[in-house]
Amino acid sequence: MTSRKLPLSLLLATGALALGSMARAADAPKITPETLVDRAMIEELLVDYYSQLGAGKHDFSYWFAADGILDVNGEIGQGKEGIEKIYRDTAARAVGRKGTFKMLLTNIKISVNGNTATADMIWTGIISETVTSKPVLDEQGHEHDELVKQNGRWVFKHRWVTSDGGMNAALLKTYKKR
Repeated sequence: MTSRKLPLSLLLATGALALGSMARAADAPKITPETLVDRAMIEELLVDYYSQLGAGKHDFSYWFAADGILDVNGEIGQGKEGIEKIYRDTAARAVGRKGTFKMLLTNIKISVNGNTATADMIWTGIISETVTSKPVLDEQGHEHDELVKQNGRWVFKHRWVTSDGGMNAALLKTYKKR
């Protein structure tokens, strides 16, 4: 059996990758049974929150801290009234939409650090006009959330929701690409 020497550049590149991975892992919050429970609670919050869209429910501020901020494409609402106003305005712009609307959440990344957390995801809105019609992609975008745990319950402190496609033209005046 012959011995082969690896090129020095390959050894250096492998070492740099290993060190980079270790540095990222050291910066990440530690995963514990408690943080896994918190992550599950945040996932439930996201599903419950988004389930209200298209269902005729309008208590979105319930999911926010009292001074919470919602930023949808640069349109900003703070506190219960500000957040509810954004959703009333959004519902008014959706008049004429037929069928069932559902929101899919994908590529969810949640990081828990004590009583604060962040969540990043891609969202995709789908409309099915009838039970026999093919579903249609209506809108798509991404969001970044800052959350806080208050009295054992996770709530949004600040949400940034940004459209990447299918945005209502009425939002162009405030739209900020993020």
